[in-house]
Amino acid sequence: MTLELIRVYLFGTVKFLDLLAIAMLVDILTGIAKAWKEKTLRSRNALFGYARKIGIFGIIIAANIIDQILSLSGAVAYATVIFYIANEILSILENCAQLGLKVPNVLVDKLHVIQEKDEKEENE
Repeated sequence: MTLELIRVYLFGTVKFLDLLAIAMLVDILTGIAKAWKEKTLRSRNALFGYARKIGIFGIIIAANIIDQILSLSGAVAYATVIFYIANEILSILENCAQLGLKVPNVLVDKLHVIQEKDEKEENE
């Protein structure tokens, strides 16, 4: 009961929060597997990734507060959770593709386009 009360206080009635947590766990596991395979597993990088995941929950809490202040019935928090679920799914697909698992070619091509665009922006 107490844990549920804390969840409702921090996150409101945000839907799909459990799905986000599961997607984050799968992303972490596939990311570790990818790093292990590529021999790039570093505790510092992993720690930064875990901190990012915790930060996402902080952003969702902030979105819930905005919802409550503006009486938006959870719209901002819901949109935020959906955005992060989509982001986690893309990351999982990217990790799976780099692990050599079968991922539909359409998705792999889109991931390559996204990666090339990100790399181009970083170099500018």
